[in-house]
Amino acid sequence: MVAEKLVRDLIPQIIRDSGTEPVFREYGSEEEYKRSLLAKLEEEVAELKAADTDEKRAEEIADVLEVVDAIAYVFGIKTEDIERIKTKKFRERGGFFCGYILKMD
Repeated sequence: MVAEKLVRDLIPQIIRDSGTEPVFREYGSEEEYKRSLLAKLEEEVAELKAADTDEKRAEEIADVLEVVDAIAYVFGIKTEDIERIKTKKFRERGGFFCGYILKMD
């Protein structure tokens, strides 16, 4: 079985420039693309969780944000709408900066 994963847009050319011809395909449907992006988000979050230095964490956070931007794009969600909702939720419920852990039964 051949493994497949979604890669950044310039990766095929970077591989070519290194002297190898990449074997890749474009997504078959919009639904496949959406599933691939959501799987990529899980992959990047796992890499963030495994990161053991601030430099690696910053790199993985950048990757997570890049994937989130692509997910918003493919679902047709505007950045302005995300920021508006984020701001509203922050005003109404706060952020995650205090570190409160709610005890639940």
